[in-house]
Amino acid sequence: MNKVCLITGSARGIGLGIAERFAAAKFQVVISDLRQDDAERTAQEIAKKYNVKTLGMAMDVTNEAAVNSGIARITKEMSKIDVVVNNAGLQIISPFEEFKTEDWKKLVDVHQYGSFFVSRAAMQQMKKNGGGSIIFIGSVHSVEASPKKAAYITAKHALLGMMRAIANEGAEYNVRANLVGPGCVKTELVMKQIPEYAKVLKISEKEVVEKILLDSTVDKQFTTVEDVAEVVFFFATFPTNALTGQSLIVSHGRHMQ
Repeated sequence: MNKVCLITGSARGIGLGIAERFAAAKFQVVISDLRQDDAERTAQEIAKKYNVKTLGMAMDVTNEAAVNSGIARITKEMSKIDVVVNNAGLQIISPFEEFKTEDWKKLVDVHQYGSFFVSRAAMQQMKKNGGGSIIFIGSVHSVEASPKKAAYITAKHALLGMMRAIANEGAEYNVRANLVGPGCVKTELVMKQIPEYAKVLKISEKEVVEKILLDSTVDKQFTTVEDVAEVVFFFATFPTNALTGQSLIVSHGRHMQ
């Protein structure tokens, strides 16, 4: 297949799972992450496992020039970009009134500005090539709130608006945009939050899992990386504008709509 998918923050975790799903469907896959060695290693492993063309590249999504240069390199080496998955992200746990300005800015820079820089540069290329699909990895926190995550919640809510704006403006160029909102996925990022939450809330780590992370799911189960990747792939490969400007929460029933 001569289709190309870029996934930001894809050397590990959800991003890696998404990259593998596209590679399994014989997409050419671009792995971008902060560290060149991590991106290259992951890209090589995927190329060997799935027998597809890959590219590993360092990309700081908060750096506009680096993003523009990265997108230009992809289009030069792989001729086009069909799918972009805005996955790069981070989490900072803090009470709202104690949130440090530099931490708030750091988180918003990655989620909002990073998604803006990547999506804008990719959309320019997609318009030239007859269309494409831009996917945002939001969160259940794109539609609801939890304690001590104010910056993350603000940023993930904002991605809904950005996605809808792109869907609206991109339609005439066959550029679609959608958002996938994972619930609690057992990744390195989530596992790191558990002791932080326990410390801030003064409860046990077991209580964090049962009463905070999984309390409002229907079956008290974590969402899997594979669950998220499958929904991303579905949105990205849907053939028409019937599915654009949409969001889907993948959360074992948390925040039923």
